[in-house]
Amino acid sequence: MDKNKRLLANIIATWFGSGLSPKAPGTAGSLATMPLAILLCYWTAFSGVMFVSLLFFAVGVWATHIVIQEANDKDPAKVVIDETVGQLLTFSLVTPYLHLNLTYWWIYPLGFLLFRFFDIKKMGLVKHFDKRHDAWGVMLDDVIAGINASIVLCIICYFVVKYLY
Repeated sequence: MDKNKRLLANIIATWFGSGLSPKAPGTAGSLATMPLAILLCYWTAFSGVMFVSLLFFAVGVWATHIVIQEANDKDPAKVVIDETVGQLLTFSLVTPYLHLNLTYWWIYPLGFLLFRFFDIKKMGLVKHFDKRHDAWGVMLDDVIAGINASIVLCIICYFVVKYLY
């Protein structure tokens, strides 16, 4: 395979090298996604978060497939583009609270923690897709973890904003 294509795939799959962290590469990838999540939520709201999530999902499947072949590993720890997509999706349902508003800044660390919880625990469909051992499985388990985190985050935000603000 073309050297430039492999390099690009590795840059994307490792989310610009954040997945090369020697400890907790998934957490590092999620944390490295937070500035983008904050910018998208603040400036573009739901449509921007979803567009970028879908774009990164498609590119992520491609990049992950190449890295899996190259590494001869079904789920290399350095691949964190899946965490990027899942972390972005975590904030999709709460963008009405975050669009052009920093009052509810606490949603960001809470969303980060919820996504990491669902990603690490691998419950239900997350576990199902994690067992696929291909690029689709690598990406989809974090998509489902992000959706789970988004639903819980949305419920928490609704009640906190309704009763505490």
